[in-house]
Amino acid sequence: MDKKRRDLIDYLEYLSDIKKFSPNTIKAYRQDIDQFMIFFNYEYHDLPRDKIRDFLSNLYLSTTNRSTVSRKIYAIRSFFQYLIRQGKSEKNPMDLISIPKADKKLPEILTEDEMIKFLDELPMGSLSEIRNKALIELFYASGLRLSELTNLKKENINFKERLLRVLGKGNKERIVPFNRKAGEVLKEYIALSNAEFKKSSEYIFLNYRGKKISERGVEKIVKEVFKRISDSGKNVYPHLFRHSFATHLLQRGVDLRMIQELLGHSNLSTTEKYTTLNYSDLLKSYNRFHPRSGNDSD
Repeated sequence: MDKKRRDLIDYLEYLSDIKKFSPNTIKAYRQDIDQFMIFFNYEYHDLPRDKIRDFLSNLYLSTTNRSTVSRKIYAIRSFFQYLIRQGKSEKNPMDLISIPKADKKLPEILTEDEMIKFLDELPMGSLSEIRNKALIELFYASGLRLSELTNLKKENINFKERLLRVLGKGNKERIVPFNRKAGEVLKEYIALSNAEFKKSSEYIFLNYRGKKISERGVEKIVKEVFKRISDSGKNVYPHLFRHSFATHLLQRGVDLRMIQELLGHSNLSTTEKYTTLNYSDLLKSYNRFHPRSGNDSD
């Protein structure tokens, strides 16, 4: 067997026997390192930087997935680290190559129509149903984080001005508005909750024992209620209402910095992920309605 090919076999055996990597991971490493070796015709020692750049250019042309590129670079770098420890190589040609950041996954959202339909169909019979309606209405009305919602106290609400005083990350306080519909059902829920639990809690949203509802409890409520009402098949979780809140405001022309303030983001870059969603919708509309688009992206 070719000596350089033997290096790869030894390394894969090391990953299996010593590092205890899974068969799937070892298979991926084999393919990644093979690609590298074949590109350089197995002459992969003492490679100049311009040759490495050629390989990387080829890598980026072969895939648009940054995670795949990162994995390949990491696999090749690890291979050379092994060779150096074995005394078979003097330097790692991938040492000065930075691993690209993974592609940011865009947050899921409900469309405006899906959200309104869902909110309008929430039942309001029992106390728990009214609580669920108030909770979800306020979630979408304010864009709060889940922890901010569960920690919300009655003293934090100004019904007259329809404002919430929220303590966010880093104990930073901000003022967040909410709409009339959310205010009406919230006021009804608080009145019924106070009557039900004689020892009234300072927190707004309570479980069936009259204690502050947990984040896990809200997650369960959201999933169960959405599953009963909607047939969209979407995976719904509490933070989705925050994402939808921000995206819908942006789509209607609200300034990005105002959305940053409402969400309580320290950096504008965190809020900017919603512009990607908005541009996606904008592109769909353009392709659908522009007379020269061909209408092929409906």
